[in-house]
Amino acid sequence: MTKTVTVNIPHDLGKAEARRRIEAGFGQLGAQFGGEGLMSVTRAWEGDRLSFGAKVLGQAIAGRLDVQDQAVRMEIDLPDVLGMIAGKIKGRLQKEGQLLLEKK
Repeated sequence: MTKTVTVNIPHDLGKAEARRRIEAGFGQLGAQFGGEGLMSVTRAWEGDRLSFGAKVLGQAIAGRLDVQDQAVRMEIDLPDVLGMIAGKIKGRLQKEGQLLLEKK
């Protein structure tokens, strides 16, 4: 049974800039965690929705990320093992997402 974690991250960047930063962030993800158990990341855009998947510590996760004018909504489906720490994962996603989308 999977547990879905939902995170909403407000921004004032506009869709195009938010999408550019998200794409850059996914590019850095593999480089940062490649040696720490993140085996592969897949992603595909369809309009303003990014569908992605990853294998983390041998566990497969899937998610969707919707880029809106003033917010990004992320939903991640966690397997049972990772679902037990869903609260911590949600907090980390919220924090990292805000850093990625803050106006600089």
